[in-house]
Amino acid sequence: MAPDSEVLVGPLDLAARVDEALAVQAVAFGLGAEEVGVRRHIVLRHLTYPGARALGATTADGRLAGFVYGMPNDRAHWWSTVVEPYLRNKGTEHWLDDSFVITELHVHPAFQGRGLGRALITTITDTATETRSILSAIDTESPARALYRTLGYADLAGQVQFPSAARPYVVMGAPLPLLRSGPPR
Repeated sequence: MAPDSEVLVGPLDLAARVDEALAVQAVAFGLGAEEVGVRRHIVLRHLTYPGARALGATTADGRLAGFVYGMPNDRAHWWSTVVEPYLRNKGTEHWLDDSFVITELHVHPAFQGRGLGRALITTITDTATETRSILSAIDTESPARALYRTLGYADLAGQVQFPSAARPYVVMGAPLPLLRSGPPR
């Protein structure tokens, strides 16, 4: 499906719009106020990392319908230190090198199913200089995992347990550029 013509994907000053972005994530991911507060500090810290960048899907009236942000992977970052043992056990630890991490990708439920998630993730990875992309997703079959698979992501390690996360995650990886499917744009 082509992205919604009423919503434009482009650069996002995530630091300036962090609260609006987290409100989208809260609705899309079912987060409470306390978790949003914790994530706010994490997002702002991530934005200080070299190569971190964000894109937004913005409506004609300026509302944020979705966002993505990511950065070149660094094995010293917290996320990498958590997933590395799981990847090592599966023989896929090399995916941590020369990878662009999709840190967060969320589309407000009112805008899901319109191609915005696909447009956000392909647009941000198209500018990556790394040879591959990695991300983590809740380890259950979902529309998000189905989207990732159509883009070329495959499971690298499952049942990854992040501290304080109630549900296990899966780490997925794809060579860059991501696959394109569907009608030409």
